[in-house]
Amino acid sequence: MKEPLIRIDRVVKVYHIGEQDFTALHEISLDIEQEAFMSFVGPSGSGKTTLLNLIGGLDKPTRGEIVCGGTRLNDMSREELARFRRENIGFIFQTYNLLPVYSVYENVLFPLLLNGHREASVRRQVMDMVEKVGLAPEAKKNPTQLSGGQCQRVAIARALVKNPSLVLADEPTANLDAENSLQILELMREMNRELRAAFIFSTHDERVTRFAQREVGLEDGRVIWDKRRNGVGEWE
Repeated sequence: MKEPLIRIDRVVKVYHIGEQDFTALHEISLDIEQEAFMSFVGPSGSGKTTLLNLIGGLDKPTRGEIVCGGTRLNDMSREELARFRRENIGFIFQTYNLLPVYSVYENVLFPLLLNGHREASVRRQVMDMVEKVGLAPEAKKNPTQLSGGQCQRVAIARALVKNPSLVLADEPTANLDAENSLQILELMREMNRELRAAFIFSTHDERVTRFAQREVGLEDGRVIWDKRRNGVGEWE
């Protein structure tokens, strides 16, 4: 049996707000497998985005342990976490977070430049990824010339171009209509199978449930269900 890609062990997250303490996560323990395609679901304030941020090393737990790809994130400095994210994790956001003055090609190239690659050595790699998400004809356009669905395709290409083991997607379909949402979800599922990167979503969108192979429900910072699909696609 493969080691899990992510191990979350009794994680607690407490925020200090003025003179009050707010516990966003209560003793969360989960193992997440390699090549997972799964979602955290729950109402606003349930803790799903907090948990996603902890897995991505954007924040640290108050107590407990998170191990990602064999690396214990708790022990890492801010600089080490930033390097770990650049090299191992792709992020997809509901607001796309693209660089508006740069072209599609340049937006996808950017994470490779941050990792120290020279453009000449990765030009083909970038264009291959732009082609995979169906945007080769738009490669020279900037985000202001694209639709919302196209912008999210750029964000997917940018997240995947460095061949991460993990992609974290925070409400990736929230700003898209039904047709574009389904196209984006189909594309991410295809990329999950082809590139073998694990995808974890934080979402309110019931459409994501049609594609997820595992769903973890959160409420008031606690896991209230954890279900998986069986071989015929039904929830167990």
